[in-house]
Amino acid sequence: MIDFKLLLNQINPFSSRHETSGNHDQEEFKLPNLPSLVIMISMNLLLQVSFFIVVSSSNKYAEYLGGNATFSGIVIGIPTAFSGLSLIPLTKYDRGMYRMPLHVSCCFAILGHIAYALAYRSNFLYLILIGRCLNGVAFSMFMYCKRYCTDPRIVGIRRRTTLASWLVICQGMGMTLGPFLGGVMYNIGFSNPIFNGYTSLGWIMAGIYAGFWVLVAKYFEDIPQPPTIIESQSASDSNALILSSDVKGGDREASSGYRSASATRPASPVDESFRAQLSLITLSQWGVIACMCWFAMLCFFILGSWEANLPVFGAAAENFHWSPFAAGNFIALGGITCFPFLLFNLLAARRTQDRKLLAFGTVLGLAGLIIFISILRTGKVNYGSLFACWWSVALGFNLATTVTLSLLSKQLPPEWNGRTSMAIQYSNYTGRVTGAIWGGSGVSVGMLNFVGLEIAMVGIGAVLFTTLWRDLKTKTG
Repeated sequence: MIDFKLLLNQINPFSSRHETSGNHDQEEFKLPNLPSLVIMISMNLLLQVSFFIVVSSSNKYAEYLGGNATFSGIVIGIPTAFSGLSLIPLTKYDRGMYRMPLHVSCCFAILGHIAYALAYRSNFLYLILIGRCLNGVAFSMFMYCKRYCTDPRIVGIRRRTTLASWLVICQGMGMTLGPFLGGVMYNIGFSNPIFNGYTSLGWIMAGIYAGFWVLVAKYFEDIPQPPTIIESQSASDSNALILSSDVKGGDREASSGYRSASATRPASPVDESFRAQLSLITLSQWGVIACMCWFAMLCFFILGSWEANLPVFGAAAENFHWSPFAAGNFIALGGITCFPFLLFNLLAARRTQDRKLLAFGTVLGLAGLIIFISILRTGKVNYGSLFACWWSVALGFNLATTVTLSLLSKQLPPEWNGRTSMAIQYSNYTGRVTGAIWGGSGVSVGMLNFVGLEIAMVGIGAVLFTTLWRDLKTKTG
């Protein structure tokens, strides 16, 4: 059994130097309550497994109920669209806390998996879609997991990339366990009309979430502070916040002039404080925000498209003819072989700048795409060459997702953490849903076109981060 606390302390230990360097250093290295942190990271793992567990068999399940490969891609990707929609009411009523979204996520995860399992008995194709849409409400918790690991109220600036690396490890584990378990359940079969190869994964995951919900209710401790300080302050307090911020002289003069021009108009404290925060964001920071949102979308678009495409491509290829079990094993093998490198990333994140992790992951993933399009053109696609491409894509773009939110949380004011979490998560959702649909349609549109679009998108990202390279520099850890 892994001692989570011990491993985390080994990764970023508090030395006597840190303990004696004052409150500022202690603030930079602070961590949330351990049981609550474990629950949030475990929830992220369960959600990742839920997302990927249908990948290996959804194509066959959809065909059995009268659907096709494109519909299968929609089944895989549609939850993220509903996640984005559900975040609108959730963020309105969560008060900056996490307990309520956790309960909502557990509830809808159970309902979604049950609906997915019942589609077989009812012989209703769209019930698997309904089930995945209900799961989508549960997947809104992805944003809260990211926000929790970068929340300045509980996580120091030198801990955020490390905690984000834990989320990426869960991402890799979900990418491994999900397709593998889905393929195993399909291969075992079970002739029962209720519990069989298509439906067993839904019943099992519903039971796991029910047990986890009990642990959440018993052990999770929410943040005791108010949701945001800025919303409860007066306009004069927000002015004091601006004056105490570490900004350049020109930015301070510009924000001061803005306040003088707007002082004659009545405004609420919230509006005034938001305008004050906007005035502190420089043009280069807006560029960094756009860059991170692009990469958040890009990474999940490519990962989602490959996960949805591999079972379809493997089943259609003459030298493969994969079953869901074989496809699940192939996807899982890529995740297992990536896992040691994702663990190493925990150590690397301590001393490596976020921009360098982003560049390395992108280059590695791009190499996999270029190799794949080369073997497609030459017709030399075999198990080994395809696996090398999948491994490179999976590891590279998983590593790149580590820094998208943590980098922004280090550059922008603490009050922006909620907004940047939403921006990054909506970018992730956009990539997941469009990527899954694109992956399901990959064979029909042509595999060269499938990979070519992804290479072009990476090229756009490369232009962005090379242009903004100096502006992407942040503290390590």
